[in-house]
Amino acid sequence: MENREFSDISFKEYLSEEKLMGSTCEKCAITYTPPRAMCSRCREFSMTWTRMQGTGKLAAFTCINIGPRALIEEGYDRDNPYCVGVVELDEGTRVVARIEGIDAKRPEDIRIGTPLKVKFLHRSRGIPSQNTILAFEPL
Repeated sequence: MENREFSDISFKEYLSEEKLMGSTCEKCAITYTPPRAMCSRCREFSMTWTRMQGTGKLAAFTCINIGPRALIEEGYDRDNPYCVGVVELDEGTRVVARIEGIDAKRPEDIRIGTPLKVKFLHRSRGIPSQNTILAFEPL
């Protein structure tokens, strides 16, 4: 991996390249997603970029009926909720992301443990600006 700084900006740049990245401590081998510049276990700053496979399972979720302006602009509202979940990646880390491809109007049908794969949502908010949102969908 190239030598990018461990920051939210770098994480978002990788997302725009459709790469889900984490950081791994060279000393104790703990991996974090999103990446961290310092290991919270051993307090070392010797981190390396790790590309995640992009598969995992749903660990927790919530369906949201009232969202921020960007999601309202996408058509989500009281009658059309969206889902956000905690995904336990196959590498053992957890990441919060949108969950696509499920019926957020029927949360009783959503199952913890559902196998998921990464999905990169590219949203344009004016030219030339583009934002990539991390999401997952059922396998």
